[in-house]
Amino acid sequence: MRIIHSRQRAALHAVLTRDDGAADRAFERRVQAIVDRVRRGGDAALLACARRFDGVTGGLAIGRQEMLAAAATVPADVARAVRQAAKHIARVAARQVPKPWTMAVAKGVVVEQRVEPLARAGCYVPGGRFPLPSSLLMTAIPARVAGVRDIIAVCPRPEPVVMLAALEAGVTTLLRVGGAHAVAALAYGTESVPKVDKIVGPGNRYVAVAKALVAADCAIDFFAGPTEIVIVAGGGRADWIAADLIAQAEHDPDARAIFITWSPALAERVGRMTTRLARGRDIVQQSLAANGVVIVARDATEAMAIANRIAPEHLVVDRESLIAGPTIAGAVFVGPFTAQAAGDYATGSNHVLPTAGAARFRGGLSAADFVRVMAVQRVTRDGIRRLAPTVVALARAEGLRAHAESVEARVR
Repeated sequence: MRIIHSRQRAALHAVLTRDDGAADRAFERRVQAIVDRVRRGGDAALLACARRFDGVTGGLAIGRQEMLAAAATVPADVARAVRQAAKHIARVAARQVPKPWTMAVAKGVVVEQRVEPLARAGCYVPGGRFPLPSSLLMTAIPARVAGVRDIIAVCPRPEPVVMLAALEAGVTTLLRVGGAHAVAALAYGTESVPKVDKIVGPGNRYVAVAKALVAADCAIDFFAGPTEIVIVAGGGRADWIAADLIAQAEHDPDARAIFITWSPALAERVGRMTTRLARGRDIVQQSLAANGVVIVARDATEAMAIANRIAPEHLVVDRESLIAGPTIAGAVFVGPFTAQAAGDYATGSNHVLPTAGAARFRGGLSAADFVRVMAVQRVTRDGIRRLAPTVVALARAEGLRAHAESVEARVR
């Protein structure tokens, strides 16, 4: 891994301003063509795309009996892990659902917060080089806990462990389909795939762009770019730090692995250890060569300032004091034993997180993403009389005469 110092302004600027969302208009047009084809052509177009892009030979829907038969082949230790992870995710999700409340704002004026689940959610589960049951658990369980009635999961190549996860998570429909065509089917519906209220979950470049394209018509969680980790530490074991960087780099050649420290000696040790551990791992080596970097800051304060400017998906810090002030990240992992991989699978905190700086304005996926929060207002005769001076004065100040008159008519 290359090492740069914070005083090397040009090199640091290149790290901080990398644009993962740079527009590729030709690629967007290709994805738009797929989305439009499914939107217009329904099931026939969806099936044609599934055969071409996903290699599907039979039907798309996976019946419950097929899921049960496949799940029975999953090794016992993996099945136990899926169930334990599901339990932890559900426990955390239960605390994330917004609570309904009612309050008297003034005499005769009552405001209620009503919380209702979405009717239908679509969960995208990648089906690339590795099966990802954890992604299904992280998207479907919060939806189920929030009270979503219909949970439709799509995966181009669902392995038995993914089917087990679907059963454990409470998925109501599992479809053997992926890519931009799956996103389009969820967003607009087909003869056999009902339109969903929201699409969540990570995917490849086609999926990310398709989600962005349908976002005006169907809610999405967020635009997902390449995964990223930032580790901030002034001490600790170089081999553990390097292991965390390697773990993130193995996701994808575009993954970002960044270590920030104010210890030049630790920077050198981590750099050497990371290079050693990466040997023989092609994807890791590609990722680190393109996007891996060690940044030497002047002190802990500057190190955290740099991390906050990156606003990473995953932020790992070696001590509690580093996050005593404002902290910007999708998820934070504190202390030497809080491995980021533990959050990917077992802590219960969601691993579907904002990337490419989106942590500046939102956190990770949660059960709160699957509900509607509505205000219900009730005003009595005495209440409207108390509110009238405020409403009338503000309405007339804004030049909205009819607004004022609608209240004045009630208090004459």
